[in-house]
Amino acid sequence: MLAPHAFTSRAAKMAHGVIAYSTDTVVAVIDPDLAGRNVRDVLPYLRSDAPIVASFEDGLRYGPTALLVGIAPAGGRLPEDFRAAIRSALRARLEIVSGLHAMLNDDDEFAALARDHDTRIWDLRLPPAAPLFSGAAWDVKATIVLTVGSDAAVGKMTAALELVRAARERGVDAAFVPTGQIGIAIAGWGTAIDRVVADFAPGAAEQLVLEGDRRARDLLLLEGQGGINNPAFAPVTLALLYGGAPDALVLVHNPSRTVIEDYDVPILSYRVLIRTYEGLCATVKPAPVVAIALNTRDLSDDEARAHLERARAETGLPCDDVVRNGPHALYDAIAPALRKTTALHA
Repeated sequence: MLAPHAFTSRAAKMAHGVIAYSTDTVVAVIDPDLAGRNVRDVLPYLRSDAPIVASFEDGLRYGPTALLVGIAPAGGRLPEDFRAAIRSALRARLEIVSGLHAMLNDDDEFAALARDHDTRIWDLRLPPAAPLFSGAAWDVKATIVLTVGSDAAVGKMTAALELVRAARERGVDAAFVPTGQIGIAIAGWGTAIDRVVADFAPGAAEQLVLEGDRRARDLLLLEGQGGINNPAFAPVTLALLYGGAPDALVLVHNPSRTVIEDYDVPILSYRVLIRTYEGLCATVKPAPVVAIALNTRDLSDDEARAHLERARAETGLPCDDVVRNGPHALYDAIAPALRKTTALHA
């Protein structure tokens, strides 16, 4: 896993998500700043003993079969200093897995090395062709729950994965539906909605829901993207609200944030967020917010409890941190409210 000089930063959320949730084994992380330590030493919550090494060559002794580009920098470009490790990995016949917006298959040097060494480059964000939204998602039999956020990168994927785990442990046939590059790397399928042409993004979301319905008969947890008042990423949020045809919403929030990241735009209050998301869905297919999932990783236990109590008091909804406290209490609280809703066309 390639994350030099960045593994402990939020830029490495690809690396963090795959370590935490993928069924594939991460055998080593490349970050020369932390070489000689292991993942648990620097990020205990990831619960991994994978060693951190200084270089790709140092990592080879652990027998990797793939090299994952473990960062998601602003703009999605490949850092120039990553090229040497990728070249070495291709020559060693490793698969390259990348979630960058820059398509590594379009890089002439990398494409030639992959051909010459009989390996492949998997660009996670390369979307398949998508149709326009058809309305078929309205007829999906499984209940669809979409995680929505107060901002981008607040934990919508994590909440969805944890709630799927809780549902399955309660005997529910449930599936995680990935809509971003990290979710795709974890699940092995999906479409990065943020790479789909705008008119076809709801159709791409619909296709994901239809595929999810083939994988689980009871419950689909659709991974949310962006945030409704994020100036850059609100369009992908809307594509999932409409194309994903959710029956219920789980609002995800990081209480450590007061403004939209990278913009001087205030985070909306719980009540305004709930009213906005429910109001948008109400114009096509009603979907209530049934719970709030807080990301309290940066807070003390006392601070986390205070924010959870405040959210419950302000909204009257179940609220928990599904990582800090586990997902089962929140899932059990919302399970009775998970039921199919009907689109207004009917």
